This record gives sequence, structure tokens and C-alpha cells, in this order.
Amino acid sequence: MNQGSTSLLSLTVAPARVMRGSQALADAGEAIAKLGDRPLVVGGNATLSTLLPQLQRTLKQQKLSYADASYSPDCSEASLATLRDAVNTHQADLIIGIGGGKALDTAKLLAYQCQLPVVTIPTSAATCAAWTALSNIYSDQGAFLYDVSLDRCPDLLILDYSLVQTAPQRTLVAGIGDALAKWYEASVSSGTSTATLMIAAVQQARVLRDILFQKSADALKEPGSEAWREVVDATVLLAGVIGGLGGAQCRTVAAHAVHNGLTYIPEAHQALHGEKVAYGILVQLRLEEMVQGNQLAASARQQLLKFYTDMGLPQNLNDLGLGNITLAQLQKAADIACSPSSDIHRLPFEVVPEQLMAAMVSTTIPLEKSRSPLGLTALINEEQNSSSH
Repeated sequence: MNQGSTSLLSLTVAPARVMRGSQALADAGEAIAKLGDRPLVVGGNATLSTLLPQLQRTLKQQKLSYADASYSPDCSEASLATLRDAVNTHQADLIIGIGGGKALDTAKLLAYQCQLPVVTIPTSAATCAAWTALSNIYSDQGAFLYDVSLDRCPDLLILDYSLVQTAPQRTLVAGIGDALAKWYEASVSSGTSTATLMIAAVQQARVLRDILFQKSADALKEPGSEAWREVVDATVLLAGVIGGLGGAQCRTVAAHAVHNGLTYIPEAHQALHGEKVAYGILVQLRLEEMVQGNQLAASARQQLLKFYTDMGLPQNLNDLGLGNITLAQLQKAADIACSPSSDIHRLPFEVVPEQLMAAMVSTTIPLEKSRSPLGLTALINEEQNSSSH
């Protein structure tokens, strides 16, 4: 063995093929047909009822024998078991996922379990799930359980701008929040790594952040415009590149850990994934202020608060619809976010639930007051006063 050899590293950087453009779905039939003759279409109930006819036209043109199945109630072990039965019943040789992040995560993991190719068709720009070799598993009640690293990215990603444009604008705003986390998390989790691909991933995350800062406002003002398409590309495509290049060490830290903890609060389920992650970024920066005295983090938090105001992203628990949660619920979320397997431990300092709770209730405290050590009750009162102004 060569002295300089290292352990084998498998990279899952990108889908085998990406088709993007207006009406891309209508033009994708031949590419889909190359992957299989008997696709099983996986999506949520609402998506299948509204968008399946559009996909059917593409499949019928290629004379493909298809069936469809809902992943409801969630991307859960129970749903996957039911879907594996549907694969066997239909004798499917291809999985097509259409919908939001959970639909696509389900389709990817189902394909992985059944050793079949997979096509992802995102119906919004709310996440980068259409791109990545990763699926998140939830309970039937929507609580995050664990993630699964897949052996490859999707075989085909179809990004149809005309389809994405029909989604509520709130989904793009959430996607902006989710994509922003790439910089704030990757720049921390990568540590002092000098590995080439790690450096590339972190720098791509910085570029992604800057694109979103510069173009998001114009994108929201004019859906379908060039700026809108570039922001969609950023949230769906470029955000996925970063995790592919950097791997698990360049993926998630406290912002996503906070999201995972919040999924255990039923009242938080009405908030989108990216909305909870965006709030989690503020919590992470607040932790860096409180524990490390990091003034760069304090300044970054203030910068984000202004950007969030312009975008309509949540800045505190009240904005997430959680203004009336109990202390016990907050404790539960913090305990989950600080569990031994949590990515929050990628932070360069130890975090305990009490510290996280304090950060969670003080995301909008003004910079001049954030340097004062306060107890949890005082922080809650200060946050309420700050939020009311």
C-alpha cells in the first residue's frame, strides 16, 4: 500500500442528469423512459390529485405503464413499508418522486431500498431534496427520527420552472432560509479543515449566501423573472452541491438541530422546514454570542434580522406560531436538539439544553443588550419586549 493512501471516500455530488427550464417536464419523457418502463409515481395526496395529470401526459407519450402511490402521512418507516408493497404489486422498475422535500426524500429512500433508479421532480423551491443523496425519516406524527445517506444522488432531476412557479411564494421564502443555513453551518462544521473539497464546499456556501442576499428581493417581486430563476437554482441546485462536495462534515450544525427539536412540538408542524431552519440560524448565532462572546456572530445575527424582515422569514418563536408554547415543550425541543447524536455537537464548544433554551428565546434581542448575561426568565421577558417594538 502506498504511504500516502487514505481510506476510500465515496462522493455523491450531483444527480446523473439535470433537466431544467420552463415546461421541462413535458420534454423529459425520453429521459425518463431510458430509466424504466414501469414507474411508480410517489407523492403526497394533494400533489398527486393536482399534478399527476400533467405527469401522466409525459408518461403516456412514451407508452410507460405507471402506477401512483401516496407517501402520507409522512416520510416514515410505516409509509415506506406500504410503498415497498406498491413497488412489488406494480413490478416497478423506476421510482418517480414528485412534490416537496418529504415526497422526494421518500422516493429517494424507496428507490435505494428497492435498488431502483429514481427521478425527482420538485414542485417548489423550498429545499434541495431533489438534488441530494440523503433522506430524512420522521415518525408518523412528523417528528424527526434520523437521516439516511444514500449511495448516489438521483438519476434524473427535472426542474420545471413553470411548475415551481405555481407553488405559494412562501415556499420559495422558506427555501431561501434553508439554503442560507449552508453558509452559517458549513463555515462552522468544517472547522480548520484544509481539504480541497471542504474548502470548495464552504466557499460555494459563501457564494450561495451572497446570491441570496443580492437577488432574493427581486425574485420575490417578480416570480418567473431571471432573478427568480437564479434564486430557484440557488435553493434547489446549488444548495445541494455544497453537501455533496463537503459531505456530512459540511452539512448541518445547530440550525438544523433546532429544526429537528421543533418537530416534536405539534404546534410547529404548520411551519415549513426552511422556516424552522431559518429561525435555527439565529439560534446558532445567538449561541455563539452567549457561549463564546463571538461579536462576529452578533453582527451576523443583526444583519440577518434585517434580511428576514425584508423576506418575511421568522425571527422568533412567536413568528413560528409558537408564542404560547410551554416551558416543558421548549425543554423537550432543546433536549432533542442536544441529544448525543445531534449535529449541534459540531459546534466548536459544548452546548447543554439550558443554554439552547436561552438562545431560542432571545433571537431578536438587540445587539447592545445581548452581551449582558441574563437568566432564562429575564431573556424571555426581554425577547417579548424586543418583539413588541
